[in-house]
Amino acid sequence: MNVHAVRAIYGFEMARTLRTVTQSIVSPVLSTSLYFVVFGAALGSRIQSVDGVSYGAFIVPGLVMLSLLTQSIANASFGIYFPRFTGTIYEILSAPISAFEIVAGYVGAAATKSIVLGLIIIATSALFVPLHVEHPLWMLVALVLTSVTFSAFGFVIGIWADGFEKLQLVPLLIVTPLTFLGGSFYSIDSLPSPWREVAYLNPVVYLVNGFRWSFLGHADVPPEVSFGMTLAILALCAGLIAWIFRTGYRLKT
Repeated sequence: MNVHAVRAIYGFEMARTLRTVTQSIVSPVLSTSLYFVVFGAALGSRIQSVDGVSYGAFIVPGLVMLSLLTQSIANASFGIYFPRFTGTIYEILSAPISAFEIVAGYVGAAATKSIVLGLIIIATSALFVPLHVEHPLWMLVALVLTSVTFSAFGFVIGIWADGFEKLQLVPLLIVTPLTFLGGSFYSIDSLPSPWREVAYLNPVVYLVNGFRWSFLGHADVPPEVSFGMTLAILALCAGLIAWIFRTGYRLKT
């Protein structure tokens, strides 16, 4: 494995984050804090508890997951799209570095940014609500696994997009609505039939509930199903990336 090449790509992407720390870190944290203020003030006073915990503590995993999914996709998609836009992608493709090492550098950097952002948001949420993590180790596993999975998904989007507007198309029109409808702010079990059954067709439901289980110790979906769904999405993204490099889809044209 060409460690120096992976480190060079990883270091370049992390340096770009440090140059845009306001956009990459501060802005998502402030946006999430506003969610706490709005939902905590508007709904928290009317909803005393959900599944035995305060409403503010209940929505913490959903808010973290909302930021995690959108930022992972945004970081990874822009990271690989910009070299395609400027033409420097050909220098990377002609270098003595494998497809796996290219993906490891870009996806690893995007996932690292998302993990740091997630930890900052969790620490910030403790300022607004009493926070307790029932399974801290599994919380970290879910955080890392989700960040890597959706950074890989963002890498696919960055290859697929042929314009800057398409980079925001999937996160804004698909991922964000699915996250809001995926039980981020409510329990799926509280929905009436048939909407409850329809909600379980949403893959984000499993991601949110897996993360929520690590905080609360219980969720609408068993944790093994949630982690299995995350691994399935990761496997799908890995298959798409392998196909992209094998066929040269939008990399060589």
